[in-house]
Amino acid sequence: MSFMTQFEFTLPRGFVDKDGVVHKKGVMRLATAKDEILPLQDYRVQNNRAYLVIILLSRVIEQLGGLKSINPSIVESLFSVDLAYLQDFYRRVNEEGTAMIKAKCPECGHSFEVDTGGDLGES
Repeated sequence: MSFMTQFEFTLPRGFVDKDGVVHKKGVMRLATAKDEILPLQDYRVQNNRAYLVIILLSRVIEQLGGLKSINPSIVESLFSVDLAYLQDFYRRVNEEGTAMIKAKCPECGHSFEVDTGGDLGES
């Protein structure tokens, strides 16, 4: 039996590169113990604990639009709404093993699942 180790996502705003191109669709992989331990040795994290999330996300985001590689400077340049989205997405896929959340229609009471990694229709 196999399980998913990579999860697609779509950022709410997207990373804008130096040419003005917006990169919204990406892929995040499950974190390993090494991914969570090694950033603690980084001098930036030792000087500012809040920087941990930047290093961690730069390790587990495997793809973002047409960018060739993901590094901490790209993650620290994200809009705050995108950073918050990625933090929640990281928690969901690594702790719950899925990008799906359960939802319920307030009108009819119908229960269903929503893929939080997918494009929700924003342009």
